Amino acid sequence: MRGKRHERCRAGGFTLIELLIALAILGVVAGIALPSYTRYRDRVAVAQATSDIIGMHVALQRYIDDNRTPPDDLTRIGAAGKLDPWGRPYAYLNLQTAGISKARKNKNLVPINTQYDLYSNGKDGDTTPPLTAAKSRDDVILANDGGFIGQASDYE
Repeated sequence: MRGKRHERCRAGGFTLIELLIALAILGVVAGIALPSYTRYRDRVAVAQATSDIIGMHVALQRYIDDNRTPPDDLTRIGAAGKLDPWGRPYAYLNLQTAGISKARKNKNLVPINTQYDLYSNGKDGDTTPPLTAAKSRDDVILANDGGFIGQASDYE
């Protein structure tokens, strides 16, 4: 009788070893899935910033067509205070009033635009004018006067 009672209790639950194995499997699955999900979210944020910059670039080009000069800020195109996917405002610099010395620069330290710079500081929120600097590699930029819009690490 004693042996049957032990079997009944055993049949209804999990042993500590079985629970630990199940938790280990869940940990491995989470360890694989979480980095993939994070990379996916980063790609979505870059795509959203690229799309936003394209829209602002089109509005800026319309403004320039009408006024023959870029605006001093994004207010004139209705994009003042527009935030990038990381929650920071897009950076805009009218190169005609600010001067070419403050422009974003490529690997040869040549300005990447002639009229204005428009970009997001990227995921890390930090940047510096040369695109080759580590701080700038995750920035989403407009370069070649709109000929390139994307992540600075993909430029040139």
